[in-house]
Amino acid sequence: MEEFFLLLKYLFLGLFQGFTEPIPISSSGHLEIAQHFFGLDIKGMSFALLVNTASLIAVLIIYREDIMRLVRNGLVYITTKDKRAESDFRFIIYLIIGTIPAGVIGILFEDFIDEHLASIKTVGITLLVTGLALWLIRNMRGNKNDAELSFKDAIIVGLAQAVALIPGISRSGATIVAAMGSGMKQETALRFSFLLYIPVSVGGMILGFSDILNDPNLANYAMPYSLAFIASLIASYFSLKWFMNIMAKGNLKYFAIYCFIIGPIVYFLS
Repeated sequence: MEEFFLLLKYLFLGLFQGFTEPIPISSSGHLEIAQHFFGLDIKGMSFALLVNTASLIAVLIIYREDIMRLVRNGLVYITTKDKRAESDFRFIIYLIIGTIPAGVIGILFEDFIDEHLASIKTVGITLLVTGLALWLIRNMRGNKNDAELSFKDAIIVGLAQAVALIPGISRSGATIVAAMGSGMKQETALRFSFLLYIPVSVGGMILGFSDILNDPNLANYAMPYSLAFIASLIASYFSLKWFMNIMAKGNLKYFAIYCFIIGPIVYFLS
């Protein structure tokens, strides 16, 4: 019976992480909250890496056509300098530029963040920050499309993604806020945000691969981890599809209100 409840907890963690990963309410923060109230103390980064990898696969599936187009046109521009492929080539360059801040800050300050900022009280505060940022841009309607992005836009969104390394600051929320604040259309902001998630997530997988291999819990928790991985993949896919519809309707204010409600509750009950 105890093993059954353990599986149930990890199933819920996977669903919870997967559902909250695409939407702007911080999956890392909610994972901390869920572990706290379930009484689970998951050591190391292997579990987080596994469920985040599942979310990455969901993003790759949904944006597969955009990814294939960018790769194809990027190669065409490199080999032929065809002007029709130039905007997609520049989009790739901006994704690379936008990845750098989070990569550098992650490498330099990962231990500091884990030791000093990975607490439930921090999550309560940073959820309020996320909510405030979402509230400020709730009515913005930009006019920049994919072909009109600039180096400055990439840097701004990249820095926002770096800030989201702090638990409770939503990665999708921070990047979408920065993108819309830079004047991007909602569709472009969403696409840039989630395509930007891919290299950061892949980089995290590569850097954390040794953590997974050396995890002492991996053998004993193979079934719970696998269950959480599958749950996260499925939940991420449907959550992102749902969020794309929400973005199209411009209803970000509801996520802001949610953060305003949950933030203080988490802070005072932790």
